Amino acid sequence: MSKQKKQPRPKALPPKGFRDYFGAEVAERGEMLRKIAGVYHRYGFDALESSGVETVEALGKFLPDVDRPNEGVFAWQEADEDGKGDWLALRYDLTAPLARVYAQHRNDLPTPYRRYAMGPVWRNEKPGPGRFRQFYQCDADTVGAPSVAADAEICMMLADTLEAVGIPRGDYVIRVNNRKVLNGVLEAVAAAEAQTADAPPASYEDRGAWEANILRTIDKFDKVGAAGVRELLGKGRLDASGAYIDGVGLSEGQIEPVLAFLTSKGATTAETLANLTASVGSSEIGLEGVQELEQIAALVAAGGYDAARIDIDPSVVRGLGYYTGPVFEAELTFEIFDEKGRKRQFGSVAGGGRYDDLVKRFTGQSVPATGVSIGVDRLLAALREKGRITSQEQGPVIVTVMDKARMADYQAMASELRAAGIRAEVYLGNPKNFGNQLKYADKRLSPVAVIEGGDEKEKGVVQIKDLILGAQIAQTATLEEWKDRPSQFEVPRAQMVDKVAEIVALHAPAAAIEQGEEA
Repeated sequence: MSKQKKQPRPKALPPKGFRDYFGAEVAERGEMLRKIAGVYHRYGFDALESSGVETVEALGKFLPDVDRPNEGVFAWQEADEDGKGDWLALRYDLTAPLARVYAQHRNDLPTPYRRYAMGPVWRNEKPGPGRFRQFYQCDADTVGAPSVAADAEICMMLADTLEAVGIPRGDYVIRVNNRKVLNGVLEAVAAAEAQTADAPPASYEDRGAWEANILRTIDKFDKVGAAGVRELLGKGRLDASGAYIDGVGLSEGQIEPVLAFLTSKGATTAETLANLTASVGSSEIGLEGVQELEQIAALVAAGGYDAARIDIDPSVVRGLGYYTGPVFEAELTFEIFDEKGRKRQFGSVAGGGRYDDLVKRFTGQSVPATGVSIGVDRLLAALREKGRITSQEQGPVIVTVMDKARMADYQAMASELRAAGIRAEVYLGNPKNFGNQLKYADKRLSPVAVIEGGDEKEKGVVQIKDLILGAQIAQTATLEEWKDRPSQFEVPRAQMVDKVAEIVALHAPAAAIEQGEEA
């Protein structure tokens, strides 16, 4: 009889593109979410917690600007008898579920409907350094408000949010652009040489592909600059590897409106708006977009937000294929060092804009909507770079166990500490080696250990050991200094809670995420 093959043990690793988060990281994120929610709530937004799973039909086209049906998401088909169960998927953002929720409950919701949502999203994309398949987003959206006042409000709220979590003024800017201005530029391109062979194709399908090619090229502006975009809009260019990239094939006359748009940023908001007006020519939709930007600039200025905080900037081009009106991006402007030691700006941590067509998929009617999404993990990374996350979470007080037969006494101590609002636990490992109990306390970042052996029990006292002070003395103090600065105190049992509270307060860490400057 052949020997049965032994099953290999599973590898103790998370799936590729996923990771685990431990105590301090979870606490930091929780504190950030609390502060963000506080700002959203002050602006009048209500919380919404929608399902993490949606039908593929409800999610629609996956991932903005990516036409890859059934790719980019984690999806599966429900099993049923005839094999025709619904296809379900983990949500890839918090906006697509909002469209479904609003369409489903619109008769019961106020108009406009203002909601914020926070939680994990999942994308079935190739992972890379710092790029995971599960990550947290914090969204706020206004559905049912056509006025650009809603867009301006989102920008002001985003600025307040960054300051609330610890990004000071001068270290960020909210940059604002408008898809309608780009539509005007595309019309100007089409009109530039309408009678030439380089004119845009007449059919709707070909025109859409032609515009998509221009949009993709514009999207590379931040990487290749104006000269690179000019080459890519024309015949093409050699990339850094030496490979030749075919261009869109526009003539010089058609390229000029695009370059005028991308380079229209002026020294003042008024100059930028004038340059944008020139870039769209006589296009009605383009001029409408410029007027909306002008209104946003006036509204945020009236709210006390200058151009150093919220700025009209035509270089914001990412996502313009998805949005229908104003689009905004929060960029952190301070410098960091990359993995090769080179200086670079930290970059974007949030983005959003107006998307008036999303709910229409369900209702058949256009519903105005605008919103913003904050990338929590990137924002936490930025705070770490700036030293704004200042301390680890304080561990619990450890009630040590000197006699297993007296476990009830130790549990009573822990209960008294908890009743006083002090985080505490009884050591539940093997109590035989007292040194191991203190090592455990150190690993838990505990500020205090409570000790009550048989002698202390008879005398009605407990020993309170200040573990943080003890560690500091062990590193720096001489024997004489150690005697003058004791880190262990004997107190009456009835005073245990008060003494522990005193030491815990002494070593209480600063807020996990410091407050930014006052607005």
